[in-house]
Amino acid sequence: MKLKVLNKKVDAFNLQELLVVMVIIGILVLIATPNLMSLVTKSKSTEAKLQLGHLHGLQLDYHYMNSKYSNSFNDIDFEPPININQGGSAFYSYEIIEASANSFKARATAVTDFDGDGTFNVWEIDQNKQLKEIVKD
Repeated sequence: MKLKVLNKKVDAFNLQELLVVMVIIGILVLIATPNLMSLVTKSKSTEAKLQLGHLHGLQLDYHYMNSKYSNSFNDIDFEPPININQGGSAFYSYEIIEASANSFKARATAVTDFDGDGTFNVWEIDQNKQLKEIVKD
């Protein structure tokens, strides 16, 4: 029995063509990345807004019951999420920076620099639920 050897040419891409396509894709990614960084920062800041809103509600409940605001997470039963530096998934660390009988202020500070410019995003909320971005990233 004689085997037939096929000398048929198969259409395919060569290495140079694949490399050119990879370079073009790389250039497009480099062009698009700076435009997408603001969207990444905006989506990650949603965590801070939600957590600070929750903290505000807990502070309000505590104020109704005790006629003062608390500067302790334990008093208001707020358990801050574990941030990524501590092995968790949160991008912010939380603190109550001021609390008195009539007012409070809480802060969320980013633990990572989202866009690599050296500034860390900071949000604050007060007793009137005034949510402000103190430092933009």
